Amino acid sequence: MTGVEIKPDIYWVGAIDWAVRDFHGYVTPKGTTYNNYLIVDDQITLVDTVKYDFTEVSIKNVTSKVDPAKIHNLVINHVENDHVSGLCDFMALCPDAHIYITERGRQVIERFFDLSIWDVNVVKTGDKLKLGKYTLQFIETPMLHWPDSMMTYVEEASLLISQDAFGQHLATSVRFDDDFITCASHSALEESVIDYYANILMPFGQLIKSKIKAIQEMGIPIDMIAPDHGLIWRGEPGRVMQMYLDMANGKADLAVAIIYDTMWKSTQVMTEPLVQGIIDEGVDCKVIKLRETPMSAAITDFWKSRGCLVGSPTLNNEVFPSVAQFMTHLRGLRPKDRVVGAFGSYGWGGGAVKWLYGQFGDMKLEAVEGGVEVKYKPSPEEMQQCYEYGRAFAKKVREYHEQYK
Repeated sequence: MTGVEIKPDIYWVGAIDWAVRDFHGYVTPKGTTYNNYLIVDDQITLVDTVKYDFTEVSIKNVTSKVDPAKIHNLVINHVENDHVSGLCDFMALCPDAHIYITERGRQVIERFFDLSIWDVNVVKTGDKLKLGKYTLQFIETPMLHWPDSMMTYVEEASLLISQDAFGQHLATSVRFDDDFITCASHSALEESVIDYYANILMPFGQLIKSKIKAIQEMGIPIDMIAPDHGLIWRGEPGRVMQMYLDMANGKADLAVAIIYDTMWKSTQVMTEPLVQGIIDEGVDCKVIKLRETPMSAAITDFWKSRGCLVGSPTLNNEVFPSVAQFMTHLRGLRPKDRVVGAFGSYGWGGGAVKWLYGQFGDMKLEAVEGGVEVKYKPSPEEMQQCYEYGRAFAKKVREYHEQYK
């Protein structure tokens, strides 16, 4: 393999993981990449390493451009394993290289590596490193999405190396967004951005808004964004920043996601009149059965839709296990600006619908009361009740959605 030049004397030297389908519980049907970047200057600098399994690939890419022993600086933007677990292998080739990292990042890697044998330098927002013709400026981005996170801006290249922000899980034969759009589509790329944001960055909307504002106030020109996963934003770097701002501000489709599971199909049967009521009110709708759908895909459908109805049978006086798992996952992502409701069935005694509304209250979501719960099999009257609730729910979703136009 060989590195790919993204700016004069700046190269992508990462690795493509075509096979990965589970990224710490997040389903990645399109694979991913581990991006890192080599700057060939008076001081040769590597920004980030890669996941340990792909260290050899990245080293070969670096070697195609320079002797790795000549690496003078190694910048660590983020200490998660998929970016830093190859550190020892790289430092074995350039043991005298100077490492640049945030203080919180240093505190993490000292738990995994013997830092006494390396020169580790802590940096903060505004610090600069002159390489020769290029100058690096460091921008701390704590909790985007780990406490240690930072970005590296290459001033003379107007290049923002953004670590996990603005990334996507996409394994492709091209490295740039405009090339991907030519062979695929805008929508395919945007779907990957939304999927990544929903499952990784959803909790950090306020931080994202404040950090993008801070970057804009710095007045730095950005004509390329190079994340640590997926495609490099060369054609429209402003487009992905606007997408992040829109998502952080609560943008969603005027649609309802019905996310449910069922034991003996009574809860499933209830989805039919609910769907009809929703679409009769002029709102789009999608139905997702949890045991047939990867959790991360269900989370993405939740995030894309302004409204969500969660359905569950009652099992042992509790919510159904797959629904409980979904709600636990969702609660950890701290969603905002969504309308929710619940429905379900039971045999001996109810409880699941009440539990779901309790969860909605804990998450401070906009809940539409009156969710339907039926015993054993829904009667014709209860099916009509589901239909009416679907219409009422869709009406509320539309009203709530209006404030985001």
